[in-house]
Amino acid sequence: MSGCVFCGIVAGGVPAFRVADEPDGVAFLDTRPVFKGHVLVVPRTHLVALADLPAEALAGYFGLVRRLAVAVETGSEAGGTFVAMNNKVSQSVPHLHTHVVPRTKGDGLRGFFWPRTRYADDAEAETYAARITAAAPRAGFGGGPPECGRSG
Repeated sequence: MSGCVFCGIVAGGVPAFRVADEPDGVAFLDTRPVFKGHVLVVPRTHLVALADLPAEALAGYFGLVRRLAVAVETGSEAGGTFVAMNNKVSQSVPHLHTHVVPRTKGDGLRGFFWPRTRYADDAEAETYAARITAAAPRAGFGGGPPECGRSG
């Protein structure tokens, strides 16, 4: 897409420190890393949000993200990684991308980067759960593997 910096990186017109270039996506160092070694993984096609990623592309894209999580941890000599994705809200670039951030014990990050909240009570939590469950079939979900500990 014209004007998209990530599309420019994928096409080779915008310079980036690439760490992977595969049919399922491209990965490169974030120019404003949380920690050194912070990588962004993007699909080759311009998509804005995870819901736009075709079902047939999920395994390839998230396989690449998984491989990069291992590579970032190993290559950065980190204790682990934080893998995150924003969808629309808080995306500084409106092109689907996954952050793979190296983490070490005592690095200063605690949990998520934003304040946490609580439900007022179980009834409020149940209301949110019911609304999300009701929306899931319309969003193309449903079926799937049986719940953990249950045979289906």
